[in-house]
Amino acid sequence: MKTKLITLLTTALLGLALASCSTTGGAKPYPYDVCIVSGNKLGSMGTPISKVYQGQQLKFCCSPCVEDFDANPAKFMAKLPH
Repeated sequence: MKTKLITLLTTALLGLALASCSTTGGAKPYPYDVCIVSGNKLGSMGTPISKVYQGQQLKFCCSPCVEDFDANPAKFMAKLPH
């Protein structure tokens, strides 16, 4: 009985761990290889920053671009295909 419980819990935890590894968390994937704000190639300024906004994954080249996006998200969301 104890072994079955441990196996069940291990399986459940493994499933949760794998689910949390999703890069978009169920959000619509980002379609471009450039920053949505600056247009710079992603990775050209270090590791890209990723965030989800209204179910859409977004990628930025740097933290100042995230701040610019947060100040006016509608402006940049308009750049995405509908």
